[in-house]
Amino acid sequence: MPPPKDEQRIAKLLARAGIASRREVERMIAEGRIAVGGVKVEKPATLLTSLHGVTVDGQAVREPAPARLFRYHKPAGLLTAERDPRGRATIYDRLPKDLPRLMPVGRLDLNTEGLLLLTTDGELKRQLELPATGVERSYRARVFGEVSQAQLEELIHGIEIEGMRYGAIDANLERRTGRNSWVEMRLREGKNREVRRVLEHLGLQVSRLIRTAYGPFPLADLSPGAVDEVRQHDLVAFRKMLNSNPPRDGEGDHAKHGGGGPSRGPKPAPPRAGGARSPSPSRGGSRR
Repeated sequence: MPPPKDEQRIAKLLARAGIASRREVERMIAEGRIAVGGVKVEKPATLLTSLHGVTVDGQAVREPAPARLFRYHKPAGLLTAERDPRGRATIYDRLPKDLPRLMPVGRLDLNTEGLLLLTTDGELKRQLELPATGVERSYRARVFGEVSQAQLEELIHGIEIEGMRYGAIDANLERRTGRNSWVEMRLREGKNREVRRVLEHLGLQVSRLIRTAYGPFPLADLSPGAVDEVRQHDLVAFRKMLNSNPPRDGEGDHAKHGGGGPSRGPKPAPPRAGGARSPSPSRGGSRR
């Protein structure tokens, strides 16, 4: 006989099935939208071995399919949200309609462009976002103002701005034309508006911000508005790497970091996605 399946929290199972993030599932439970065998679930800690008999808004939930991951070149001017009360355009207004239900991995601000990862799997989303997993994000910023390489190198020690502590940032002055410069930055926390806040703290005005990579997945020459899927073989290899360095107990979505920089896990070789090439150090994948 096969061994019995381990019990898992319903929020985790539904997140893996791509219904919503764990946090959103908990809200759905509080709203009475989730049931098991026709009985409304009252506690997010409810344990199940499978999604058999689970319904959301009266619709049966399918068991999770293998996770899928997509690269999307988000143009500036789109919100990373499902909908906007003010009627502004969102990424879902522009994504192809034949895609599966996708959740964004983290967010890009309205005026930030570049690589946005999208996934069908809530657990993969959480793994990629957690500061404890140390997945590196890379950016290029066009700035106006005076800054030296020495100032940027100080960011490797982390910085505190208005009571908020930011971990280690590897920053490099790529090139300068008059008072306009391009700055490359690599970081592993991805706090809200982190890149903009740090650069503004240095007295710089950010006129353009592009995310060029997330972990081993590069923006490369993916055109603005284009989307492609990461090959399953590359995704499986990346998840094995992540699972070999799991988050420490107690570190969640809002893990607090002290003065030291974020943990630094190994960097796998960039996987291939849709035939894309990795960005060169000088171009950072921002080619048009």
